[in-house]
Amino acid sequence: MPVDDQAPIPDPELRKKSRRAVVKYGLARLALFVVLTIVIQTVAVVIDAPIPLVFTALLALFVALPLSMLIFSQWRMEATQSIGEYSQQRKEHKAWVQRELSGRGDSED
Repeated sequence: MPVDDQAPIPDPELRKKSRRAVVKYGLARLALFVVLTIVIQTVAVVIDAPIPLVFTALLALFVALPLSMLIFSQWRMEATQSIGEYSQQRKEHKAWVQRELSGRGDSED
């Protein structure tokens, strides 16, 4: 059984790109949530309808989820794509390691 000597190594730059994309998208969603919480709380104070901060935050969370998927769709797609590519590279590397290990076990018998 011929064994390929070249291990498919996952690209470290793609790993960094994936992490940056995920962090960028996550921080953008967090910022949107905070801004919406502040806006809703400010509107509640201005119209003299005090709402507990917990309820304001929950409302902001419910609004931020679908809104962030629309506003930050490009960043979400970038994060998803880069994670998918890196995951595929890791699967290929893992499969290569498994083939190497099974090849060594067969030759020792």
